[in-house]
Amino acid sequence: MSRTSSTHESNRGQRPAVAPPIRTKTAGKLRENKVESHTSVKGSAKSTSDDLWRKYASVRNAPGKDAEREEIRNQLIVKFHHLVRYTAERMRTRLPAEVEVDDLISAGLFGLMDAIDAFDTSRGIKFETYCPQRVRGAIFDELRAMDWVPRLVRSRTTKVERVRKEIEMKNGRPATDPEIRDRLGVSADEFEKISRDSRPVGVVSLNKKWADPDAANESREIDVAQPDGEGDPFKLLQRQDLQTLLTKGLTRAERLIVILYYYEELTMKEIGLTLDLSESRVSQMHSSILARLKSQMKHRLKEIEQA
Repeated sequence: MSRTSSTHESNRGQRPAVAPPIRTKTAGKLRENKVESHTSVKGSAKSTSDDLWRKYASVRNAPGKDAEREEIRNQLIVKFHHLVRYTAERMRTRLPAEVEVDDLISAGLFGLMDAIDAFDTSRGIKFETYCPQRVRGAIFDELRAMDWVPRLVRSRTTKVERVRKEIEMKNGRPATDPEIRDRLGVSADEFEKISRDSRPVGVVSLNKKWADPDAANESREIDVAQPDGEGDPFKLLQRQDLQTLLTKGLTRAERLIVILYYYEELTMKEIGLTLDLSESRVSQMHSSILARLKSQMKHRLKEIEQA
């Protein structure tokens, strides 16, 4: 009994022993198998790609092997299609909204096929590095073919804009036409022709899609009814002419009262707060304006009837 208690007292101040970690051969084998499987997947993918290029190089110029050459090229197109999509999506961010990414991908596929036909494995260059240049070139060619403005006009317009920005940065003010003309070294008639050609002209597709956030389907913009007063250009022009006629000869405050009350549909109180006037003063000025407008319109009607 005393021997047991003395043993416990001697071990009371010591840290309990920790069992060493158990190292099994199974865990090591699992890690080795994972590394080997990962390496084998990468190696197999690389070997598959190398095999395809080796087969394609052997039948590229071989007579009588058109079907085999076409099959291997289709496999390479499927394998590297992601390069075309990645390049097209990056270029799409710098283009107008009318350009569809699917059209860019379709054009980029021709660049991918040209890259496959021209790729030489003996040069030691990766196809992923060589291919995007050809894809971008094919997409640019398609965009130039879609552009209705000649390339000469585009280049001259770009040159004019570059000169304009240089003058504005140097002088700190907007550039004038004589300054741009002198910097370009062209005559007045030539500069007028360049300016006329470079004026932006909007081209809108009649089949452009119009998406309604509250609707599940899409429709064409040409089929969507415009709000009242916005669809007829003749009515818009009449409205502007009538506004100019009514406000002609009025002071600034009187003109604002007419526009805010009849066109913006503000109340007398809101107009008074806007112009820093009382509501009664606004009403008084409104009555005076109506009386003058009635007399002016009667006078103009007499002129129209006499004519």
